[in-house]
Amino acid sequence: MDLYKPYVQNDRQKKLVDAAGELADMFSERGEKYDREDQFPYQNFDDLKQSGYGNLSLPKEYGGEEINLYELVMIQERLATGDAATALSIGWHLGGLMEITETRAWDEHIFKDLCRKIVDNKALINRAATEPATGSPTRGGLPQTKAVKTDGGWTLTGRKSFTSMARVLDYSLISATIDDTDEKGFFLVDHNLKGVSIEETWDTISMKGTGSDDLVLTDVHLPASSLVERDSSAVGKDIPKAWLLHIPACYIGVAIAARNYAIQFAKDYSPNSLPGPIKDVPEVQRKIGEMELELFKARQILYSVADKWVREPSKRRDMASELASVKHVVTNSAFQIVDTAMRIVGARGLFRDNPMQRYYRDVRAGLHNPPMDDMVIGMLAKNALE
Repeated sequence: MDLYKPYVQNDRQKKLVDAAGELADMFSERGEKYDREDQFPYQNFDDLKQSGYGNLSLPKEYGGEEINLYELVMIQERLATGDAATALSIGWHLGGLMEITETRAWDEHIFKDLCRKIVDNKALINRAATEPATGSPTRGGLPQTKAVKTDGGWTLTGRKSFTSMARVLDYSLISATIDDTDEKGFFLVDHNLKGVSIEETWDTISMKGTGSDDLVLTDVHLPASSLVERDSSAVGKDIPKAWLLHIPACYIGVAIAARNYAIQFAKDYSPNSLPGPIKDVPEVQRKIGEMELELFKARQILYSVADKWVREPSKRRDMASELASVKHVVTNSAFQIVDTAMRIVGARGLFRDNPMQRYYRDVRAGLHNPPMDDMVIGMLAKNALE
C-alpha cells in the first residue's frame, strides 16, 4: 500500500517524496546503532548535504527548489519514517529558510550570501531561541542573551539550550535582547567566530540524535549587519509561522514507521497456540483498524491545512488557530498510533534491538515541541469566547 499516493499532487512532489524515501531507508538501517551507542548521526547529515536536501526551501534564483509548505510536510514526514531525530533537526533548517524565502524580511544581499554558502558549502543553520531561564520562546519570555551595541557592531553574550544539530551547525540565528531595551532581535552568528562554543548537555531518552546541546556565546563580536531581524520592524510578524508544521509531520512519520512494523509483525508472527499468524486474530485486526483510522484523521488535517496555506495565501493571517490545532491533533494521534502498535507487537517491542521501543520514546517528544497542548487549547477557547 502506497501511503503517499493519496496526497501526491504532481510529478515534482513524487520525485521529492522518492528522494526523501531513499534517504529515509538509509537512515533506518543506522537508527538502532546510533540510538544504542548514543552517537550523533554525522553520516546522516553528510548524506543530507550531498543530496542537496538542505537547499530545497531556498529561492530558485539562489539555487534552491523553493518548495512550498505542502511539500515540506510531505518530505519531512517521509524522512522521519527512517530517522525522526535527523528529520526534526533538518526541519528547523528547511523551515526557517522557507520563512525567509517567503517574507524576504532580510537585507537581500545578506540572504543571498547565506544561500550561496548553503548551496556551495553545504552550510546548515538553525534558530537558537530557547534558554534555560525562559523555556520555550513561544511563551513570550525575553531572552537573557544580550546584544550590546559597539562602535563596530555588536557584542553577544548568553546561552541557548535545545539547539538541535548544534555539532554540525555552521550558523545560528540567535535571539537576544537589544541593549537595555525590551526589544528582541535575531543575530546571524557564524559558529567559527571566537567566543562561540558547544556544551554537550543533551542526555535524553527521546530524540537522542538531534544532539540539541547548549550553544554558549561569550563576548562574541559581530558586525552591524549581523542584526538581521528585529521585533519592531519585523516583516510579516503578523503572519503565523506555518513552517512549524514540520514538527507534526515528523511525529506522524514516526507513527507511520511504527504502524508499518506492527502490521508486518502481525503478518509474520505465528505462535504455536494459533493455526496461523496473529493478523487473523479479531482483536489484532481491531487494533490495526484503530491505527488506520487515527492515521487517516491526522494526515487529513495535516495535509488539508498545509494545502490551504499554499492555495489561499490571502487567508494566512487568520490561520494561527488552524495551524496550532494541527500540531495538537497530529502529535497526539501519533502518540496514540505508536501506543497501539506497541500493543500489537507486545513485549518484544521492549527489547533494545527492536525499533518499536525507539519509536515509543521518540514520539513522546512531540508533546513538548511548540506550541504545547495547553497553549493550543487556551487559544481555541479564547477565540470561541470572543
